[in-house]
Amino acid sequence: MAMEITQFLLSAQSPDANVRTEAETNLTRFQEQNLPSFLLSLSVELAHNEKPIESRRLAGIVLKNSLDAKDAARKEHLVQQWMAIDISIKSQIKDLLLRTLGSVATEARHTSAQVIAKIASIEIPKKQWPELIGCLLNNMTQQDKPAGLKQATLETLGYVCEEISHEDLVQDEVNAVLTAVVQGMNLAEHSSEVRLAAARALYNALDFAQTNFENEMERNYIMKMVCETAISKEVEIRQAAFECLVSIASTYYEKLEPYMQALFELTSNAVKGDEEAVSLQAIEFWSSICDEEIELQEYESTESGDSEPPHSRFIEKALSSLVPMLLETLLKQEEDQDQDDSIWNLSMAGGTCLGLVSRTVGDAIVPLVMPFVEANILKPEWRCREAATYAFGSILEGPSIDKLSPLVHAGLDFLLKAMKDENNHVRDTTAWTLSRIFELLHSPAGGISVISSENIQQILGVLLESINDTPNVAEKICGAIYYLCQGYFEAGQASSVLTPFLTDIITQLIRTADRTDGGDSKLRSSAYETLNEVVRCSYIVDTSPIIEQLLPVIMNKLGQTLELQIVSSDDREKQGDLQASLCGVIQVIIQKLSSTDETRPIILRASDQIMALFLRVFACRSSTVHEEAMLAIGSLAYACGPKFENYMGEFYRYLEMGLQNFEEYQVCSITVGVVGDISRALDDKVLQFCDGIMKHLLNDLGSNELHRSVKPHIFSCFGDIALAIGEHFERYVLYVVQAMQQAAAVCAQLDANDEELMEYGNQLRRSIFEAYSGILQGFKDSKPEVMLPYASHLLQFIEVVFLDRQRDESVTKAAVAVMGDLADALGPNTKLLFRDRAFYIEFLGECLQSDDESIKETATWTQGMIGRVMVS
Repeated sequence: MAMEITQFLLSAQSPDANVRTEAETNLTRFQEQNLPSFLLSLSVELAHNEKPIESRRLAGIVLKNSLDAKDAARKEHLVQQWMAIDISIKSQIKDLLLRTLGSVATEARHTSAQVIAKIASIEIPKKQWPELIGCLLNNMTQQDKPAGLKQATLETLGYVCEEISHEDLVQDEVNAVLTAVVQGMNLAEHSSEVRLAAARALYNALDFAQTNFENEMERNYIMKMVCETAISKEVEIRQAAFECLVSIASTYYEKLEPYMQALFELTSNAVKGDEEAVSLQAIEFWSSICDEEIELQEYESTESGDSEPPHSRFIEKALSSLVPMLLETLLKQEEDQDQDDSIWNLSMAGGTCLGLVSRTVGDAIVPLVMPFVEANILKPEWRCREAATYAFGSILEGPSIDKLSPLVHAGLDFLLKAMKDENNHVRDTTAWTLSRIFELLHSPAGGISVISSENIQQILGVLLESINDTPNVAEKICGAIYYLCQGYFEAGQASSVLTPFLTDIITQLIRTADRTDGGDSKLRSSAYETLNEVVRCSYIVDTSPIIEQLLPVIMNKLGQTLELQIVSSDDREKQGDLQASLCGVIQVIIQKLSSTDETRPIILRASDQIMALFLRVFACRSSTVHEEAMLAIGSLAYACGPKFENYMGEFYRYLEMGLQNFEEYQVCSITVGVVGDISRALDDKVLQFCDGIMKHLLNDLGSNELHRSVKPHIFSCFGDIALAIGEHFERYVLYVVQAMQQAAAVCAQLDANDEELMEYGNQLRRSIFEAYSGILQGFKDSKPEVMLPYASHLLQFIEVVFLDRQRDESVTKAAVAVMGDLADALGPNTKLLFRDRAFYIEFLGECLQSDDESIKETATWTQGMIGRVMVS
């Protein structure tokens, strides 16, 4: 079969579907029958200069896909398969790949570089293939080696550095790699292809250079080569060099002091006169410096002591030159930039960086920007007016309220008039600036606001007129209304000033959502999101009649979507998006009206119709709709309480479908949350459905197919069910506690260096404690002794968590709470357990010293519960 591989690979690319299918079947059969021979044949194909480039290209792709996959479980399977192959065949494959780096075909070299890196990612961490780095470096040190080989070698080194951790190489290897890469950037010695590959490889290798950046001589050499490369003749090479500088800015900020003058000149020249791709990276360099300094300032404000990292205040020092340079970029807009969210150009990058500078230096930016605003805001050229508005909007976050307030008060009237500017760009940026003002300078609950009872009518008049503008402007106006209403959330009586305008706002938002030109600009979803915020933040005492009238309007719209003619998949997608938005609005209305005893009956009266609608929506297969409908049903269950039992007969099958939906795991996760909502609503009436629900939840926990993020929610849900059904939970205890003990063991084995895993570990531990709390409280009044056999293991788990200094505050609180529940539910039975595990005294002591009031309160309650047990 190895003889025929060329033909298979060519046929697999045939325009004839039958030929293609047969070839793919043959390739799959070869792979399944003899994987080692299959991979060897592919590498022979890739290495063979006489073979057609089409078959070599596909051979490389199939080879790479046989070693790596996006899905973690699949990737692990492929790694195990590779590890099981005989060492002599693996050696042949690797030799062929290394040989291919010298191929005359650029494409074959490039693919081979990627495949070598994939094998390296498997083998180097396991201390296999020790000769790889030396072999690659050998290609670089020999003068007579062709440029193509050197280019491919540098590309390989870059990919290898991207795939492995810096801990996988010894320092001598790191030094040699960096030397080869940095020397590869040398103009005098190498072709442009080699220098480009070297600059890109350095970008991936920078994480490895920590020790080298500590050494002044080595650091100077690296920086010199990067700066020289940043003024190469070739645009792509300059861009790659600036990308390296961006990475250096964030990775080695504290080492940059001696180079900043040179870097300012370099970036300034690039911003003012280079190609856009290079200018963008030069601006990104300063954005990275801002990010670092903002983080250092946050660190300084939360930490005290001698160990704080160095803060060089580069932005402050460069301010008087940096700000004018960025303001200049704002005048380089493109004609259609406000029509497409994905466009990223010089003026947008400059404005974004200006915003970061504003956050970094605060008040100091205002006197540098305001003269530019004043000089340009009235000019006849639209670019000047737009740039002035963009500059003003960009500096609203950072300076103090005292500094900004008079400027915003003075400028607000002007901005409202500018919503009638003849130019779409100017109106677009003005609408964005207004939404920033309302987001950052309007908080009646916090005692600050640019909106008053005197100007609110004028402001809303302009906004509700401008929402009829082009879709891009209307979308920004939705944002402005969103933040204007959000500012009144929890402002109590103060938010009454909004009430007289509420009907008009709602009417206009619904009209905007119905616009036929709104589909492509995300206008519809913006209008519905804003409508949700308007309802959520309204003052219920005044607005319940208005929201009550809105409910049938939205229900009617949702009903109409079920009658839509669906001809194409595009129609189906639009229907799904619309239904999801409408379910979202209904959910917010349910939550708002069920938040007070006076208004809850409105929901109870409409609940039969609402539920009938949701059940019809479930019959349409669309995961986004299922998510939103499930969330809304969770809110309805809360509002209805025990009455929700009436709907369980019909709804139960959709609940089951959601719990079994491993593929769309967000649907599964939300369904688990809804089970919790229903348990709290129905109390012991949920018992008749519990066997089925518990079976699915335990299956979900045991499944390797289900995304791990769902599992913490399942444990929390166990607590809700146990609280609802009390002593009847006994039949599930053995299985549930077993699952929790296994999960507790998993937490202990998580890699402490992996931030994402540690966050998951914290969620898991918190949810295990929540489950135990619910179960203990559920049994407390009837059968507390059921939990006695598990009390020792629970205390042991709490102690392990106590000893972990990295734990999250929410985990601390849940751990202390469950200790109190243990003492409360099991009473004197826990006396000996607590006496044997005295860690709890230190744990409570730590919590009683906490700055977090809720942790203090929980610890005080737990101390009382354990105290009662100890004196019994």
